[in-house]
Order: sequence, then C-alpha cells, then structure tokens
Amino acid sequence: MSTRPLRIAPSILSADFARLGDEVRAIVEAGADYIHVDVMDGHFVPNISFGAPIMKSVRGVTDKVFDVHLMIAPVDAYLSDFAAGGADIITVHAEAGPHLHRTLQAIRGLGKKVGVALNPATPVSAIQHVIDDVDLVLIMSVNPGFGGQSFIPESVNKIRQAKALIGGRTIDLEVDGGITADNARAVVDAGANVLVAGSSIYGGNDPETYAGRIAAIRAAATSRIA
Repeated sequence: MSTRPLRIAPSILSADFARLGDEVRAIVEAGADYIHVDVMDGHFVPNISFGAPIMKSVRGVTDKVFDVHLMIAPVDAYLSDFAAGGADIITVHAEAGPHLHRTLQAIRGLGKKVGVALNPATPVSAIQHVIDDVDLVLIMSVNPGFGGQSFIPESVNKIRQAKALIGGRTIDLEVDGGITADNARAVVDAGANVLVAGSSIYGGNDPETYAGRIAAIRAAATSRIA
C-alpha cells in the first residue's frame, strides 16, 4: 500500500460537455481531490476529446489540481499551451515520442509537476532511467482512447512493479481505466494512491449521484480486509 495521500481524480472525459463548468463544480462539491483532464488527439489514440482552450475555459471554476493527461503525439509542441491554460500536473506517454527525457525536462521548465504514463503493453522498465525526473507515474489499466472500458486484471501486477521502481521516492502512482469501488482496494494495496474514475463517477451525468460514488470508491480503497 502507498504511504502517499489517497486522491480521487474524476475524469471530465465522461462529463456532460454541454455544461462542463457545472460538471466540474459538481464533482468538486462531491469530494473530488483532483480534476483529471484526458486529452486525446485522434492520432496517438482513436478518439478526439478537446484541447487547451476548453480546459482553460473551466480552469476558473475551481482551484483544485488540474491533472492533465496528454494522449497526444507528438506532444512537445503543446506543452506550453496546457501549462498556460492552467494545468498543475502534465503527464505524457512514454510511447508518444523518441525523446522522453527531453519532454519531461520541458514540462519541468514550464514550472509544472511532471508525469509519465505507460500503456498496458509497455513495461515499467521503460521509465527506469527517468524515474528521478517525474512526480507522478500513471499506469493505464485500459487501452487509452475510450471511456467505459473494463479494468485489465494484469494491471495489478504492473502497479506493484511501478511501486517497486518508485521505492521511497515522493512520487505519486496513478491508475487510469475501469476504476470502480469493486477494484479500488486491489489497486491501492498494489501501491497506487491516485485513482482516476470516469464513467463510474460521471455515468448518467446526475450530479446528485457524484458524492455517493466518490465516497464509495474512497471507502473501498481504504477499507480494512476482514
């Protein structure tokens, strides 16, 4: 289990975009710790979501951490736009370009926290030489590009491997994809402390349900095993 604080990060990819500002306010009021911003380019992943201007438009709604996950390639040319738009953490994929170390340096140079993400088929060893350059490691527990997918069970072993690589460093370990109250405990036991949840929180887009769903994931993640 991680010694880092548990954070629940609802993904606005599953929000109702017609009232995005209200949806962000609603999850903040419901107990979200981070706002997870999934950016897709239709190239690195199959879908297109939104860019920096949309994110910037809701930045003023809350002072919560904007946890920005860039599923785009090439990525370097867009880092400054998302930094200027209000990102607090910028996470890029290890698979998105040939010069990962340079990209991570660029994020740091913009004054933002640095994250690196790994697709399901990418081994944890791919980031062993940059682990001291990041603040967050994101393990994808589904193939990126679509919301509502089922959690890949092998991800639990991969989370353990990532936690072992992190060791005693002050690095957050985030998991994104298919997170529900049913598997939150397993991923936290494996070492994760930031849980991204999209459809399991935003499904149905009824703000009256958000607090209960966030609370259920948090309770499951911190529950004692009988």
